[in-house]
Amino acid sequence: MKKRLLGLLMSVAMVATMLIGCGGGSKSAESNGELNVFVWTEYVSDAAIQAFEKETGIKVNVSTFSSNEDMLAKFKSESEGTYDILLPSDYAVEYLVAQDKLIELDKEKLPNIANINSAYLNPSYDPDNRYSVPYEGGVACIAVNKSKVDKEITSYDDLFDASLAGKVVVLDDYRAIIGMTARSMGYSMNETDDAKLAEIQDKLLTFKDNVKLYDSDSPKSALISGDCTVGMVWSAEVALSMDENPDIDIVYPSEGAYVFLDNWVIPKGAKNVDNAYAFIDFMMSAEGAKMNIEDFPYLCPNDAALELMGEDYVNNVAKNVPAEVISGGEFVKYLDSAVLAKYDEMWTKLKQ
Repeated sequence: MKKRLLGLLMSVAMVATMLIGCGGGSKSAESNGELNVFVWTEYVSDAAIQAFEKETGIKVNVSTFSSNEDMLAKFKSESEGTYDILLPSDYAVEYLVAQDKLIELDKEKLPNIANINSAYLNPSYDPDNRYSVPYEGGVACIAVNKSKVDKEITSYDDLFDASLAGKVVVLDDYRAIIGMTARSMGYSMNETDDAKLAEIQDKLLTFKDNVKLYDSDSPKSALISGDCTVGMVWSAEVALSMDENPDIDIVYPSEGAYVFLDNWVIPKGAKNVDNAYAFIDFMMSAEGAKMNIEDFPYLCPNDAALELMGEDYVNNVAKNVPAEVISGGEFVKYLDSAVLAKYDEMWTKLKQ
């Protein structure tokens, strides 16, 4: 009897062990794995990420960058498979495609792409959106504290005025600042001609004394505090500054602004591709996009989300950038390495 009892107890123990193992497997399945995303600083809503995690059981690990160049350098330095999703701007998408670093998207797995306004689809940098889908966009515009700046500012060119010495916060982004300088001279942000680049460099270096701070992470902080009274920053940073400080106003430069559109992409070698599709589709849903726009009020290419937004967004020209500003602006384009080396040299001289 004792032997039978011992055998029975051992059997029960084995079954219990098996059940515990199954329970562990079940718990793991419920967590549905993870996702490693590499996105711009202060650009993707924590609320949206948490809602995605709650809905799907997928754990999202977030890494951030401050410029496309930072992102590309970090991405290239990491081993393949480090990131499942990137959030590059237009010209950086073009670069990644040229380097054969992205997977071609299966649109069947992205039904919410139907929410994206057709005006933002089929871009020149990625025809037919083979590798990317839009997230948010905007312009690099001008912020002015009207209570502290007497000079009327209407253009990028006005930012070079000597009266603004030590008062300006600008993006820590060489394509934006060199591009702004080129636009102020009537040249393209994507200039490649050596003679014109020399002219642009001469004017760029006159901007040195005006710049008090280079900041792409949170330039609004210097504007809100009054530490800087003028800024050349992303449109949403101006919008958020205006919410905090009513003396701040937005100016869209008369030369035509630097226009950007950021995009979701999946790099080759990604380890969690299905989870990446789920995340991107969630971010294109009406509610997902709305949460992001509420926290970071950039240009929203998502029509379904726009229908949910209130007047504070829709009627705010800083948050909901006017269509004529977009159409009158210019996108930065991918340039070859020889030209970029010249841009980098100009940037280095400016910041010395």
